[in-house]
Amino acid sequence: MNASSPLIYVVRHGQTDWNAEARFQGGRNIPLNATGQDQATHNGLVLKSILNQHTTDFDFVSSPLMRARETMERIRTGLDMPASDYRVDERLIEVSFGDWEGHTLEELERDVPNRVADRAVDKWNFLPPGDNAESYEIMSWRISAWLNEVACPSVCVCHGGVIRALFRIIAGIDGQVAADLPTPQDQILKIEGNKIGWITSPI
Repeated sequence: MNASSPLIYVVRHGQTDWNAEARFQGGRNIPLNATGQDQATHNGLVLKSILNQHTTDFDFVSSPLMRARETMERIRTGLDMPASDYRVDERLIEVSFGDWEGHTLEELERDVPNRVADRAVDKWNFLPPGDNAESYEIMSWRISAWLNEVACPSVCVCHGGVIRALFRIIAGIDGQVAADLPTPQDQILKIEGNKIGWITSPI
């Protein structure tokens, strides 16, 4: 990504019950809870104040998972735009945690403590068990491919793991650091050229 790359506003989907319970969610299709719905609505109002009258200049793209799509639709409603008029891109789906999806870290520490310890040593490259599992590193390859194809200003709704990959790709931070970055669900991430960071809400 170079300094002339398009402006991108990135939003993590709102909270789900599994987020609240600290369960590995990955590719599971879990809907927003009431808190998540409020977060998505708030982010839509924030974006409205940022984009002002320029919403039609932006491409809108979402992960295909339910929680991301509902977030996008609430955002677009806040922007006074047709809720369903956006694209989905399979590459923006959350990192797959394989057989660990649906479990909390506490449960896994009880059942497979050695594997949890392995993950702590190198979280970025750790591959959970399961046929479809991904490491953050593997997931970052498809995020890089998506990022390289962004051709115009965009609003993107995705997931915590995707956002960590974006920080790694754009800011070049260490994988172990990236894997532990906080990814708030009530803030908006701004990518502009080679710069990436959370923006202060103007409302």
